[in-house]
Amino acid sequence: MAAASAPGLGLTRVLARYTDGRSELSLDPDLRVFVSDLVRPYGLPLREDLLTEGVGHAYEELAAGLLAEALGPDEPADLLIQAFDSPDIRPGAPTSLALSRSCAGTPTALALCDQGTATAFGALRAAVAYWRTGIGGRAVVVLAEQTALHYLPPEPVVLPERHCAVVLVCETGPGEDLTVHQESLMEPESAAKEVRRQAEALGADTAVLLSAGLDVPDVDAIRTPAGQPFTGLWSELAARLPGWRDERRPVLLADLDRRLGVLSTLTLRAGP
Repeated sequence: MAAASAPGLGLTRVLARYTDGRSELSLDPDLRVFVSDLVRPYGLPLREDLLTEGVGHAYEELAAGLLAEALGPDEPADLLIQAFDSPDIRPGAPTSLALSRSCAGTPTALALCDQGTATAFGALRAAVAYWRTGIGGRAVVVLAEQTALHYLPPEPVVLPERHCAVVLVCETGPGEDLTVHQESLMEPESAAKEVRRQAEALGADTAVLLSAGLDVPDVDAIRTPAGQPFTGLWSELAARLPGWRDERRPVLLADLDRRLGVLSTLTLRAGP
């Protein structure tokens, strides 16, 4: 898959927030109806204990306050993309549309899912494609995961330890450069080789951040702690990006979704 490059577009802000507890929506009777309809064709049993107890968090509640913090009232967004892997607990309402009302500009609202950990990178590819049309100069990507799965999956899945939301702000700026590359049918060895190649091409001062499940020998990199399969890489970026931008260091993020065999990388260069 060809790289999606956007000279002039940068990832200027990343904010992350962890939340404990639950949403009251986890006790909504419609959640049982929604999940039952979802799994009925596959014969999967419900998690009656979770539905009775009320477990999980709605993505709108996780992300709305963080989104308002990321963008002020004088910073309108042109595009908002919600990306997630584990399902929301609020049935019957498009969360991306609800979130679009939490920031200025009444942005076009989209949602991406069902691509594993590659979904976040796919959302950034979509943001790049939208930016290239010249319609708008600011895009927001909202990532979220919550801890509850209200049915028994057919095979084991890794769920997050905590609820988390991350907001990525992409803006036009001189000298900014954002490139997303995704490649399928990748084994761990070939993925490591490709990440090593990209890191060497960026230079010795590159800050390399790897997801918890990706091992790249002979590369000086920061490994994301395990526990947050979808947002962990991005919450780590939220903590480190301001310092890296101040130092004008190139940044390389890399993730391998082993189940899908998709390697995703993000390269960032900060402006002056």
